Amino acid sequence: MRHPDDSLIALKENGYRLTATREAVNKVLYDHKGPFTIEMVSDALPGIGRATIFRTVRLFQDLGIICRVNMEGGAVRYQLASTGEHHHHFICTVCGVVTEFIDAHIDQAVNRQAQGADFELNSHTIDLYGVGSCCSKK
Repeated sequence: MRHPDDSLIALKENGYRLTATREAVNKVLYDHKGPFTIEMVSDALPGIGRATIFRTVRLFQDLGIICRVNMEGGAVRYQLASTGEHHHHFICTVCGVVTEFIDAHIDQAVNRQAQGADFELNSHTIDLYGVGSCCSKK
């Protein structure tokens, strides 16, 4: 998802109404330009209840508009998904920049491991932590 209208189209295509709240949350997410917390969205929209914002963020996550990012230390952030495809994250432990990547070989290996363990895999996430090019010494 690259353009704010993409989110609104995804809502419509999946049978969801375009409410004022969903449009307001969508605008905040695209205006923010980086990982965000529920609290950040709530602060930007004081007239909308926190529970409503949480449900809207969850809906956007379920539709692949945003993704949940587990930061080192247990903090949770969300960010706009660059695509609606399944992906993983590189997370810079210095500045918090999150970079998405897609690797079919990793996904195949995870699926093979699950099958070998006779485990019914519903989903998976892979978050890799380290120092990104944004902060590495040149």
